[in-house]
Amino acid sequence: MTGENESYSAGPMPVSYLSCLSYILQEWTGVEHIGDYLSYAFFLVWVLFPLAIVFILPGVTVMLFYISILLLHIYKRKNELKEAYSHDVWHGAREMLATLWDGHGRIWHGYELHGVRNIPEGPGLIVFYHGATPVDCIYFMARLHTVAKRHCRVVADHFVFGLPGFKMLLDFLGVIPGPREACVSTLKKGDLLAIAPGGVREALFGDETYTILWGNRKGFAQVAIDAKVPIIPMFTQNVREGFRTLGGIKILRSLYERIRLPVVPLYGGFPVKLRTFIGEPIPYDPNVTAEELAAKTKAAVQALIDKHQKIPGKIFRALMERFQAQKKDD
Repeated sequence: MTGENESYSAGPMPVSYLSCLSYILQEWTGVEHIGDYLSYAFFLVWVLFPLAIVFILPGVTVMLFYISILLLHIYKRKNELKEAYSHDVWHGAREMLATLWDGHGRIWHGYELHGVRNIPEGPGLIVFYHGATPVDCIYFMARLHTVAKRHCRVVADHFVFGLPGFKMLLDFLGVIPGPREACVSTLKKGDLLAIAPGGVREALFGDETYTILWGNRKGFAQVAIDAKVPIIPMFTQNVREGFRTLGGIKILRSLYERIRLPVVPLYGGFPVKLRTFIGEPIPYDPNVTAEELAAKTKAAVQALIDKHQKIPGKIFRALMERFQAQKKDD
């Protein structure tokens, strides 16, 4: 027995770790030719590893959300004990989360924000193209708070409010489910409000051609008219290359239309270059109808896409843009 053990540590030709592991498992389990099974298993891992990565990376973003929620709970507990920031108990938390998400955007995507000067001093409705995830909107909100000390609220789909543990984070960020009256009220209070008219449908079924999927939606335009505020178009370059979906599968589209839940698998999380561009505001005009304002807004967002996005979008090209020496001008 001693001689057999020594054959794995001495001799003119060392035996591979896989052979050694096979021998140990064969002795332990009694299964013959277990090395063949191990070789096949390692081969499958090697082949499927890249595929596993593209589905695992989105979990990093989800983890960051839950880290944010945990930090908010810790912060709330701390302030229950110490009564810090008496003028605004959540001021420190806003700084903390803005720093967290802005730092993630800088490091992972080299995130840039252009055209902040186009955002008016008062209230305004920011209308943006919805990528597979709203992570670019979160980076925008964090950077806006960091550079301009302004808070922007956002409209989200109803299913988001059912996510476990998200209530405190959504309340803290000022996320609302989007009834027209609530949106108008938010704007009349003087806040900025962001909305993606394409919603979940555009997120799940948009693709690298960056086709705007708004249908005949005009409710957002009516909100701007009722609140008498300008609309500010926004688009993030390469947002479709960071995350993608399997929305091209017809059965998944049919399933979504039936149950209206985001059942389409998501993959990606690639560290592509992201740049958010803010277009010139469309001023309030009492003589413009909701249909006309919706068409103007769609044309403005399309103009930003045409100017700043190479179509079709390609993941490799978006990755290479991280190494561009010169930043893109506003």
